[in-house]
Amino acid sequence: MSRATRPAGFLYVAATATGGRKLGLRHADSERQLADQLRRDRLVLMRTWRLPAALASERRLRLRDQSALNDQLAQLLSRGVPLVEALEVTASVVSPPCRPVVNAMRDAVSSGASFADACADVGTFDDVTVAVYRAAERTGDLAGACSQLATTMRRRLAVAGKAATLMIYPAIVLVIAVIVSTIMLVGIAPKMLGDVASELGDNAKLNFFSSAVLALGNFLRANGVWVLLGVAVVVTLLVIARKEVAALIANASRRIPLLRDVVLAQESSRFFSVMAAMTRAGIPLADALGVSAGAIGHPKLREQLNRLRQRLIEGGVLRLLIDDVEALPLATRKLLIAAERAGDLETAFDQLAEDMAALAATRSERALAVLEPGLIICLAVVIGSLVMAMFIPLITAASQIE
Repeated sequence: MSRATRPAGFLYVAATATGGRKLGLRHADSERQLADQLRRDRLVLMRTWRLPAALASERRLRLRDQSALNDQLAQLLSRGVPLVEALEVTASVVSPPCRPVVNAMRDAVSSGASFADACADVGTFDDVTVAVYRAAERTGDLAGACSQLATTMRRRLAVAGKAATLMIYPAIVLVIAVIVSTIMLVGIAPKMLGDVASELGDNAKLNFFSSAVLALGNFLRANGVWVLLGVAVVVTLLVIARKEVAALIANASRRIPLLRDVVLAQESSRFFSVMAAMTRAGIPLADALGVSAGAIGHPKLREQLNRLRQRLIEGGVLRLLIDDVEALPLATRKLLIAAERAGDLETAFDQLAEDMAALAATRSERALAVLEPGLIICLAVVIGSLVMAMFIPLITAASQIE
C-alpha cells in the first residue's frame, strides 16, 4: 500500500460467529481488504457504506496504543523474539480497532519489508516515529528505540492528560451554563414574564433586559425546530473543518497569558522527548533537529530551532548557538551547553523531557486553579442575570398591586 494513497473509511454491518449483527467503522483500501480484516476477527462482512473523505478521519494509533505497542516490542525483541512473532503478540495488546493495523505491519514484514517501511506504509505513524525506527534498524537497536519511544509516549500521555483536564473543566461549565440558560429561556421566562404582563394589563411595562429575555424565549419556543436544525448544521461544519478549528484553538492558546506558558512547556517536553529518542537511535544532531522541530507547533520555538539547525549545518557549534534559542528558559540552555561539552546530550535530552513534562503538569494545575473561580463567576453572572430579569418584574408587579 502506498503511503500517498490514504485508506478510506467504511461503515459496515457484519455477522458474528453466534449469528448476531455488529455495526462498526474501519479504514481499508477497498471492500475486499475490509472483508479480509473482518474475517481475521471472525466476522463476515454483510454490507458497507463508504464514508465521504471529509468525515473519514485518518486512522491513527492512539498514544496509549503506541505506548503499549512499543513497550511490548521492546520486551520481546530484547529477549531475541523474531520481529514477525513479536508483532503477532503485540496485536493482542492494542485496542481492537488497531489490530488490523498491527496485522498489516506483520504481513508487510513477513513479506520482506523493513519494519520502518511497514510503519510508513500503514500510514498510522508520524514522521518522527518512522524516522526513529529507520535509524534504529540501521544501528541494530530496534528494541532500544522501542523502549525509548514507549517512555516518550507515556510522557506525552501524562502531559495530554493534564491538558485535557484543563480543557474539559471549562467545557463542562459551558455546557451546564448553556443547558440551564436554555431551560430558563424556553421553559420559565416566557411563562413567568407573560403572567406578569397579563396580570398588569395596560400598566405592564417591563425593563429593557426583561423584555429582551421574554422576546428571546418566545422566539426559541416558536422556532425550536429551526434553531435545533441550525445547531446541527453548525456542529456538522465544525466536524468537517475540525483541523482548521483545532489550529485556531491552538493558535489562540499560545496567545492567552494563562495558557501560553502551559503550551510552551508541553511543546518543549515533546521536543526533548523526540530528541532523546532520535539521538539514542544514532541520528545525527542536525537531522534530529530538523525532524523534531517539525513535530512541534509553537511557531517561535520552531523558527528558532530551524535557524539553529541551519547554522549547525553551516559548521556552527551547538554550545555557541544554543543561547539564540530564547524561547527555551535560560537554565535549559545552560544545561544543554554543559551536556554538549561533556558529550552526553542523550541523557540531557531525556532529563529535560521529564522536567518539562513535570513543569507542564505544574503550570496546568496552576492555570486550572486560576480558571476555576473565574468560570464559577461567569456561570453565576449568566444565570443570575436571567433570574434577575424574571424576578425584578415580578417584584415590581407585586408592589404595584399593593
